[in-house]
Amino acid sequence: MRTVISKDGTKIAYDKTGQGPPLILTGGAFSYRKFPGMMQLASCLAERFTVYHYDRRGRGDSGDGLSYSTDREIEDLQAMIEEAGGEACVYGLSSGAVLALQAAAKGAPISRLVLHEPPFIVNPSDPRPPADFVRQVSGMIAKDRREDAIRYFMIKGMGAPAFVPFMLRLMPGTWEKLKAVAHTLPYDATLLEGHIGGRPLDGKLWSGAAMPTLVLEGTESPASLRRAAQALSTVLPNARLVSKRGLGHTKKLDAKRVASELTAFLLDDREERSAGA
Repeated sequence: MRTVISKDGTKIAYDKTGQGPPLILTGGAFSYRKFPGMMQLASCLAERFTVYHYDRRGRGDSGDGLSYSTDREIEDLQAMIEEAGGEACVYGLSSGAVLALQAAAKGAPISRLVLHEPPFIVNPSDPRPPADFVRQVSGMIAKDRREDAIRYFMIKGMGAPAFVPFMLRLMPGTWEKLKAVAHTLPYDATLLEGHIGGRPLDGKLWSGAAMPTLVLEGTESPASLRRAAQALSTVLPNARLVSKRGLGHTKKLDAKRVASELTAFLLDDREERSAGA
C-alpha cells in the first residue's frame, strides 16, 4: 500500500502495479481497493499499464474529511493523477464514472477517459430514487443505521429487488464488507444528485471533458443504465459507445472483458503511431 495526500490533507491509499502508461481506477458505490472485481480488473490491466487503484475517501485505508464535498473527491483524483506523473488515463465505474467525468469537466489532466455505466436516469419512465434520496441516506448514516442505509440505497437508489439485500444479509463476510463502507453512501448519492431525475442530460455541464472518451454498457444491463450510457455518449464532445454482452456491472464484473475493451481503446493510437514509425 502507498499513500498520497489530497489538497485538504486527507490521506488517500492506493496500490500501484504493472508497467506502461498510467491508468487510474475509480470505483463506485460499495467499492474499495480490495473489492474482488476491481482487484481482478487491476490485475488484468497491469499487463499493459501502470495501474493506480485507490480507495476513495472514507473507504479502506484512506482517510476522510470532517464534511463531504464533491470538490474534495475531485481533488483526491487530481492528487492521484499528480502522483501518476501529472497526466493519466482514468477509468470510472458507476458513481466512480460520474466522479471521473466531473473531474474531467473541471480540467483534470486526463488523457483518455473510460466511463463504465454511470447510473444517470435520463428517461421519465424509468424508476427514480425519491426526491429526498440524499437526505434519507444521510439521515440513516447519521444515526448509524448502516444496514437500513444499505437496503435503502440498493432498493431505492440502485433499483435492486428487495430480495437482493436480504440475500446479501445471509452472507456474513460480504455483508460486513458492505457495512464497513456504508457511511460513504451519502457521498455517492451526492455525486448523483441532479442527474437521476429522469431528465435528458445537459451536455453543457461536461463540455470541458473533450478528451477521447469511451462509454461502456452491457447489453444485459437494466434498460435505465443502457439509456444513460447511450445518452452520455451523444452529449460528450469526443465520445464513443461500446455496447456488448458481458460489460454490465450490476452483477459480477467480468474483469477480462472490461480490460480487453479498455486496452483496445487506451492503446490504439499509441500502437498505430508505433507501427507507422
